Amino acid sequence: MTDIRISDAFKNGKAFIPFVTCGDPDLETTGKIVRAMAENGADLIELGIPFSDPTAEGPVIQGANIRALSGGVTTDLIFDLVRDLRKDVAVPMVFMTYANVVYSYGAERFIATCRDIGVQGLILPDIPYEEKEEFLDLCHEYGVELVSLVAPTSANRIAMIAKEAEGFLYIVSSLGVTGTRTEISTDLDAIVKVVRENTDIPCAIGFGISTPEQAAKMGAIADGAIVGSAIVKLVAEYGRDAAGPVGDYVKSMKEALRNS
Repeated sequence: MTDIRISDAFKNGKAFIPFVTCGDPDLETTGKIVRAMAENGADLIELGIPFSDPTAEGPVIQGANIRALSGGVTTDLIFDLVRDLRKDVAVPMVFMTYANVVYSYGAERFIATCRDIGVQGLILPDIPYEEKEEFLDLCHEYGVELVSLVAPTSANRIAMIAKEAEGFLYIVSSLGVTGTRTEISTDLDAIVKVVRENTDIPCAIGFGISTPEQAAKMGAIADGAIVGSAIVKLVAEYGRDAAGPVGDYVKSMKEALRNS
């Protein structure tokens, strides 16, 4: 499945991009959840590699990181999980993790393994745009796309980041950390307008989206919607039985995006 690309996720209308923390509550359950996501319309799946100090995350995903790490999850075990998933899951996948995870594993070894196991991209929310070069050359060498983020605070940097974007551009909807929100008040139209003027790469909005209504709104503005905390909450609630509820949730969000 080496011919899968991130761009495939945006070929059939608005993309739904769910996130899951690998190893919460265990890797076997993560595998079932990822398959349920793919079967129910996920267009691209973000796999979170847990880290002890996930600075971009709110309490929901922080809790999932702690549970996964205390259960003994390692980067190598997550790589093994992806190898198994790639036997039957053809949806594009990206890792979302922190620079320290990549550094401690060895950046070249990490990124080369991404290519070998069929992970198309990498999202590192703690790496500022200005410091991405140390990863970018390796990503280019091994054909892994380094996904950039723009936030409401990016302001005059949005055009610059958009011009060099790869895979898709991750638009952070709100200031602060991840987590579900009742209302998203950022002027996302203005951000997307600047993005559109500077790149043809698709953009998807994440942070704070949890309901089909919010997903439809984001789909009307951008090329896709990203959901993390709402899914991680379901996993926390249902534990090893989470695959069914998560699949149903993904289906409802994808339907909302189809209609946006």
